[in-house]
Amino acid sequence: MDSPQPLCNSAHLVEGGDAVPFDVVYAGQTCRAFAIRYKGGAHAYLNRCTHVAMELDWQPNQVFDSSGHWLMCASHGAEYRPDTGDCAGGPCRGGLVKIALSEDGGVVYWHPAYNLQPVWL
Repeated sequence: MDSPQPLCNSAHLVEGGDAVPFDVVYAGQTCRAFAIRYKGGAHAYLNRCTHVAMELDWQPNQVFDSSGHWLMCASHGAEYRPDTGDCAGGPCRGGLVKIALSEDGGVVYWHPAYNLQPVWL
């Protein structure tokens, strides 16, 4: 496994606020991912709805619904739990692909996996 990859300063993940986008290679394809803060925890997912493989954002980096309690796909209304990525309602098929995060010294890191790698320039 590769070493953790720096993503952003911890302060950039605001509770229920804008997502912090980043790119990853997932199963051989470059994909957009995002990190959010929910109930104090940092969470990250591929930005790909399980209903139709489209990004969730209704505006750039806006993935929370108006209540701030669900991640919602702007295209068809699929809703996901912010802390697990599990389907919470609407036309989703399973949950979002979760990306492991950690925080240390005021920095958020994402963790590569066998099918999830950094984009090498």
